[in-house]
Amino acid sequence: MKRLLILSAFVLTNTLFTGFKNPVVVPAKISFAANTPLNIFFAEKIFNDFFPMRNKFYTYPSFLKAVKELSAVKIKVEKRDVWMYKITRTDLTTGKSTVVRQDADWNEAWAQQKKYTSFTVNFSAFCSEKSPETNKKELAAFLAQCAHETRGGEDGKYNDGLMFLHELNTKLTYTSPNNVYPAVPGKKYYGRGPLQLSYNGNYGFASDCIFGDKNKLLQNPDLVTADAVTAFKTAIYFWMMPQNAKPAAHDVMAGNWQPTEADKAAGRVAGFGMTTNIINGGIECNKGDKNFDMNDRIGFYQLFLKKLQVADTNCACSCGKMQPYP
Repeated sequence: MKRLLILSAFVLTNTLFTGFKNPVVVPAKISFAANTPLNIFFAEKIFNDFFPMRNKFYTYPSFLKAVKELSAVKIKVEKRDVWMYKITRTDLTTGKSTVVRQDADWNEAWAQQKKYTSFTVNFSAFCSEKSPETNKKELAAFLAQCAHETRGGEDGKYNDGLMFLHELNTKLTYTSPNNVYPAVPGKKYYGRGPLQLSYNGNYGFASDCIFGDKNKLLQNPDLVTADAVTAFKTAIYFWMMPQNAKPAAHDVMAGNWQPTEADKAAGRVAGFGMTTNIINGGIECNKGDKNFDMNDRIGFYQLFLKKLQVADTNCACSCGKMQPYP
C-alpha cells in the first residue's frame, strides 16, 4: 500500500531513546481481566492526553464507535493463486453472510486448479484478543503509528498526533489500473485518515470490507475526511488486514504471527518494528537504527506504553536491520 508522504524529517538524538531496546518497566497500577473491552482501559481522558494537539475532527466517541461497529464484522478472504479473490462479509449482529466480491473466473475449472488459500479477519479482535497487557501494547502500537502518520508539530514532543486528516500534497490522484476497483473519473485517492488509506484499489477493498459495498469509498473517497468514524474504521481495517506476503499488524502485536524462513533470513521478527515494516518498510527499514521517521514512531510507542502503564521489556522496536517486503 502506498503510504503517506513523509510530513517531516528530523534528527533524534540517541538520548531520547536511551535503553529503548530494554525500556524501564512501568508496573501497571490497575489490573484488568482478559478480554476486557478497549474502552475500559482506554478512557477519554487518556485519549485526550495522547493527542493534546489533535484536530477536533478526531474524537474519542468517534474512535469508540468505529471500534464497536467494526467489531460486528467478520471477513473471509479466499484466493486462487495471488490475484483471484472471493470476499465474504458476515454481519455478526444478524449472522448474515454476503459475498461482496467474487472475481469473474472464480468458478472456472482452470481457476479451481490454482493454489487456494484463505484467511479470516474478525475485527472484534482489535486490541481485545489476548491478555490486558498484550492488548495495551497493541493499542499503543496502533496509536503510535497513527500519531506519526498524522503528526504536524515540533519534533520530539510526541504531542502532535492526529493533526492531519489527509496527506499534505493533494494534487496527486493516486490512481492505478484496477479492473475490480477502478478509479472514478475526477476522484483522487491520496492518503486520508489516521493510517493514510491510499490508491483506488485500497479504497475499494477497504470499502468492500467495511461497508460491504466497494462503491461507498470509490465514489466518495472524501468520506474518510468528512466522517471521523469512517476515518478510524479505515485505520482499523488496515491494521487488521494481511497484505499478500505481509502479515496483519494486529497479528504481529497480538503474538499470532510467526516469521517464515524467508522472514527470518530477511531479519524480520515480531515486535513494534515489524509494524513499521508493514506500514512503510520500503522507506524506513533496513537503513540502520538512526532513521528519523522510524525513531519518531518508536518515540510515540514508548510514550504511549508508559501512559497505559504497561511495558514492552523485550521490544523489537527497530526495523533498521529488517528487509522490507518486495
